[in-house]
Amino acid sequence: MILTEDLVAYLNGLLQVERYKDYAPNGLQVEGKAEIRKIVTGVTASQALIEAAIDAEADAILVHHGYFWKSEPAGIVGFKQKRIKALLEHDINLIAYHLPLDGHDVYGNNAQLGKLWQLQDITPEMSGLVRLGELHEEIPMKRFIERVSESLQREVLHLPGGSVMVQKIAWCSGGAQSYIDQAIEWGADVYISGEVSEQTTHLAAECGIHYLAAGHHATERLGVKSLGEHINEKFGIECRFIDMPNPV
Repeated sequence: MILTEDLVAYLNGLLQVERYKDYAPNGLQVEGKAEIRKIVTGVTASQALIEAAIDAEADAILVHHGYFWKSEPAGIVGFKQKRIKALLEHDINLIAYHLPLDGHDVYGNNAQLGKLWQLQDITPEMSGLVRLGELHEEIPMKRFIERVSESLQREVLHLPGGSVMVQKIAWCSGGAQSYIDQAIEWGADVYISGEVSEQTTHLAAECGIHYLAAGHHATERLGVKSLGEHINEKFGIECRFIDMPNPV
C-alpha cells in the first residue's frame, strides 16, 4: 500500500514533469482513494479501460493519455461526463503522464522503443523528444521493417526514400511525424513515428530517408507498462497492464 499523494509526488519527481510544457496536466487528474493497493496501467483512459479497472478492483489508473487537453471543450458533458462519473463513483484515481512519459531516459516510450529495436542511443544532448540510434551493423531495410513490425505486432506503413541498407535510425513515438525534419538534419537512414501526414510521403522521397508509420497506440504502449513494472518493483504495488487494441 502507498498513499496516493506519495506515489504522485514520487512519479512527478522521477519523470521531471516541470521540464515539459505540455498539452494536458501531468500527475493526478482525478482524485480517488487516499491509499493505493492496486493499479491498472494503459495507454488511454477510455471508458473501456475504466470499466476494466473497475472489474479489476483497482484503486488507480495510470495512463499516457489522460484528460483535460488544452484544445478540448471545457464542459464535463457527454462521454467525458460518463468517464469521470465512473471514476468518482468507484473512487478511482486517474494519474496521467504525457510528454514526460515520452521523454524519460529509462521508462519513456522512446527509450523503450530503442531498447526493443536493439539501437545504440547516440542522440545529441539537448535534442528534445526525438531519439537517434545506430544498429550494430548495416542491415537491409526490408529486414529492419520486419523487426519493427514483429516487435510491435502490427504491419507498419513504409514510405520509401533511402538506400537499400540502413544503420542510422531516428524515432519518436505517437503523432510526431513532423519531426522528420530533425531526422533529416541528423542524416538518419530511417525515421519512425506513430502516425503519418500527406506531406510525409514527399519529404521521404525527396530527402532520401525511409519513413515508418508504426502506429500511435503501438509506439506508446511500452512506457506506461515499464513504469508500472517499476512501481511494482519499488513499492510492491500490484500493477496490471491492460492493452485496449487500437489500429491507429
